[in-house]
Amino acid sequence: MAIIAVLGGTGFAGRHIVSEAVDRGHTVLSVSRSVAADRVPGATYVEGTLLDIPGLVTQLEGADVVISAVAPRGAMEGLVRPNLEALNTVLPESVRLGVIGGAGGSLVAPEGPRVVDVDFPDAFKAEALEMIGVLEDLQAEQTGRDWFFVHPAGGFGGLNPGERTGTYRVGGDVIVTDAEGQSYISGADLAVAVLDEIENPQHSRQRFTVGY
Repeated sequence: MAIIAVLGGTGFAGRHIVSEAVDRGHTVLSVSRSVAADRVPGATYVEGTLLDIPGLVTQLEGADVVISAVAPRGAMEGLVRPNLEALNTVLPESVRLGVIGGAGGSLVAPEGPRVVDVDFPDAFKAEALEMIGVLEDLQAEQTGRDWFFVHPAGGFGGLNPGERTGTYRVGGDVIVTDAEGQSYISGADLAVAVLDEIENPQHSRQRFTVGY
């Protein structure tokens, strides 16, 4: 079993990842700017932030895997990319880093345009482009650290939480859609995909898309 730390562990994606990891028997640390009153039994909760890298590194000591589920929106807009890059430079090289991105950076089709470049809502473009920048930083880094980057389906989010089915499809660089062209995955099944990747790595230093 691994020691897994989840940054943004009380947010939509983060809390599902925390719950799935605990259910599978891992040691789980949930890190967030404020500790939620509604906690997953079996997880350890601490206050921490990407804006304090030295303090965060101390809290993450001993972790095997660090998952960032922090979205660059609100007060964090423009701050996730530089601080994740800073964190990546100071974590022990033995730590695997996972990042939950957005659908915007995935491709519409093989060799095709990015989702963010095709009829993408203006309200979410800044967030999508910042997470694409996070991916570019990971792809360019030279330390040899193992990492993975997950693009959820287009309909992923707290307004459409869904339920756990335990199933999902992986689409490589291309956004996953169903026979009707819809793109969706529940919070719980995104967590299933993340924990499957942690337990049985298939995407070393790669990104991948997930959906139904």
